[in-house]
Amino acid sequence: MNSFIYDVPTKIYFGENAVDNLSTELEKYGKRVLLCYGGGSIKKMGLYDTVVEQIKKAGLELFELSGIEPNPRVDSVREGAKICKENNIDVLLAVGGGSTLDCTKWIAAAAKVEHDAWDFFSTWADVSDALPVLTVLTLSATGSEMNCGGVISNPETKDKIGRLAKPLLPKASFLDPTLTYSVSAYQTACGAADIISHILEVYFAKERDMYMLDRFMEGLLKTVIKFAPIAIKNPTDYEARANLMWASSWAINTFVTGGKTHQWSCHPIEHELSAIYDITHGLGLAILTPRFLTYCLSEENVDKYVDFGVNVFDIDKTLPKMEIARLAIDKLSDFFFNELKLDSTFTKIGIGRENFTLMADKACEGDIIDGFVKLTPSDVEKIFEMCI
Repeated sequence: MNSFIYDVPTKIYFGENAVDNLSTELEKYGKRVLLCYGGGSIKKMGLYDTVVEQIKKAGLELFELSGIEPNPRVDSVREGAKICKENNIDVLLAVGGGSTLDCTKWIAAAAKVEHDAWDFFSTWADVSDALPVLTVLTLSATGSEMNCGGVISNPETKDKIGRLAKPLLPKASFLDPTLTYSVSAYQTACGAADIISHILEVYFAKERDMYMLDRFMEGLLKTVIKFAPIAIKNPTDYEARANLMWASSWAINTFVTGGKTHQWSCHPIEHELSAIYDITHGLGLAILTPRFLTYCLSEENVDKYVDFGVNVFDIDKTLPKMEIARLAIDKLSDFFFNELKLDSTFTKIGIGRENFTLMADKACEGDIIDGFVKLTPSDVEKIFEMCI
């Protein structure tokens, strides 16, 4: 078992009316705040007015950056950093889903440097400082409210790259499940697929040395599988929305990692899809994940699939191992495509073979993905083919 450090000091306000505590946290970090949000849904739901009221209560001067895109672009990071520098912004407040939160984190870093924001991804420029970030979450999916990562797209280079940096960790996050009541069935489903993928990236690891964390991850998976369909059927079911929101945070706040060192696989592969085709990240993961699991299955690693099938989907443990493994993949597929009603193939969402070679090479960075199973660009192309 590898040694590790777990240090995630984000303060979480969880529950109905959590945003009522926003002013208390904001006033700790200065006098000028940049409010970052997306396409305006926070205004339609009344959240914008609530947040502005809290900002005024804290006595901060308000600046705004709106229009942050799904699969957030580096241009939005550049624009936000410019506002921060020109107006001596003290603190950033992200209100929205994972795209807004990710973008805001990198604005916080870019505001502290003179080089271009894309240098953080193209040359892996150092991230030694960032403005403080607070978040108000409106979508259960990425877990960005409780980790130090963020994914940014560059349409010019057709790249979508994620990176972790400790200074990006939010100082405080406000999680009110009622703020997700208006999330559509489609986005709820995509969010559920994203949460599941975050867990499976760690669960299906070559290192098998933390029994406790495997059982914890299985509990998270069962939680999402139980409550996502309920939230889709009844969007205002508080218990369902609350369980999805908290599972989202714990799926990717590094707790479940427990010192595991292997690379993630499905995420870098999917990033190439959404970089080129601008699809919803969770949808791409839902299509890829069952094919990835099928492609990687072997006699050497089948025991992990057995755990997955027996402990998550309650498959009869007396069945042959390979049968359990294949049934588990079938049940996951059934959940994504029949219960959540997500599209099951690339063909259904208009993706053809024309970029498979390019995407596979970029996903592997010209070498391999050293994950649950080592994948070469050729392997990734074969997984893409299985998704057609």
